[in-house]
Amino acid sequence: MSAHRMTRESPGASRALAWSFINTAISRLGTLGIGIVLARLLGPESFGTYAVAFVALAAVLSFNELGVSLAIVRWPGDPREIAPTVTTISVVASGLFFAAAWVAAGPFAQAMGDPAATSVVQLLLVSVLVNGAVATPAALLQRDFRQGTRMIVDQVNVWSGAIVSVVLALAGFGAMSLAIGRIVGTVLSAILFLLYSPLPYRFGLSREHLRPLLSFGLPLAGVSIIVFAVGYADQLVVGNLLGSTMLGFYVLAFNLASWPVSMFSQPLRSVAPAAFARLQHAPEAMRTAYLAFLRVVMAVAVPVCFTIAGAADPVIRFVYGAQWAPAAQALSWLAVLAAFRIVFELAYDYLVVAKRSGSLLMVQVTWLVALLPALVAGAVFGGIGEVGMAQLAVAAVVVTPIYLWRLRKNGIRRRDVAAQVWLPLLVGLAVFAASRALALALSSPFTAVALAGAIALVAIAALLYRDRSTVLSLRNIGADAPAAPAPPAPEAGHLQSQPTHRAEGQG
Repeated sequence: MSAHRMTRESPGASRALAWSFINTAISRLGTLGIGIVLARLLGPESFGTYAVAFVALAAVLSFNELGVSLAIVRWPGDPREIAPTVTTISVVASGLFFAAAWVAAGPFAQAMGDPAATSVVQLLLVSVLVNGAVATPAALLQRDFRQGTRMIVDQVNVWSGAIVSVVLALAGFGAMSLAIGRIVGTVLSAILFLLYSPLPYRFGLSREHLRPLLSFGLPLAGVSIIVFAVGYADQLVVGNLLGSTMLGFYVLAFNLASWPVSMFSQPLRSVAPAAFARLQHAPEAMRTAYLAFLRVVMAVAVPVCFTIAGAADPVIRFVYGAQWAPAAQALSWLAVLAAFRIVFELAYDYLVVAKRSGSLLMVQVTWLVALLPALVAGAVFGGIGEVGMAQLAVAAVVVTPIYLWRLRKNGIRRRDVAAQVWLPLLVGLAVFAASRALALALSSPFTAVALAGAIALVAIAALLYRDRSTVLSLRNIGADAPAAPAPPAPEAGHLQSQPTHRAEGQG
């Protein structure tokens, strides 16, 4: 199958985005429901232990395959040229990093203040081996807009792992129940990735492609490590300064606040980079596509995020129970932060495809430098609420201006961005005020959440109706665009990569 044929027969961005959204919605609703059960069964302390282990896993997953698998998404020619080499690099590198991390698990858990997490860390690290083994098939599915197939894989992962976790939690396995469930889901989904791979699974090592792949992959893997540090600095600070129980509260709040990110940004990011890549030969069309994606996702995400922020206390009490009420202190800030995260991730993907990878390292380093002292100050002088507030302050005051500056350097003016976001922000503020008023006025958490949710739905419907022409325009983005011309081998920084997502556990 030629690269041209793969492009022409692939679904367009609109259809792929729809499949990806359905997949994510079902997955998130499922994990939310299972997470509620697990949170009530396990409590904050076990969640804190699992969070310690998950930080270790996320750290290794940020660079385990050296960034090379994402070359397949961006490769302008036939991906079979590089697939065997990518597979070999991914598997070998993941195996080496797994071995090193397994040895370091004990000292890491001790440093995080929870030595009991060592065995959980070591078990979760098996995911590193599996991730490296299926990195190429997963990238091929993303390249070809096969979100319908990806939906099957993800649902098997979510539900098999969730069922195992609940059964083991009922049997008294504690934090280990979450780890075992995740490994079961990961292994089963890996089998499906291999079965559904668009190309045969093969190892190989092409000297022609090895050096170019590593030359772009290693710098972007370095960026991913910085992104990991930005994404998990708060958990490291909370765990070390406030203890594992408060870490459990914080992780629950962050995971709940990340629900809009997973629902709206994750489907978008499975489609937008490939759509941008197909339009990279036409900069104006690529800019138009970015603004269209931004407008639509803001219309949906902002009302949801601001509603959760305004009704944080009744949301926590209704969903997880009174024992988790302290998590609301962080949720009220982290939910607003989620809206910023969605915008940042879309801008990140756009700048990478626009060959501005170098500037992204500066963004992430600046973010980390500003974030660390703010988080420590929040934890020392306050608690998890102040840690969440510090996160939001840095995102709004430091990171947003930098991204706007980098976008302007690539032809997207501030007023272009403002035109897409001003109305959703005004609507979001109104929804926040209404949700907070309901939370303060009503004694029933269910009633407050139900009314706040109804207001959010009305706001979303109104914004999407206003933007219906933009929604329809997504149907044609990337559907018929030919692959961009490119040199024989990629150069460093010219291939698409994505920052590491905050990995989330059940709940």
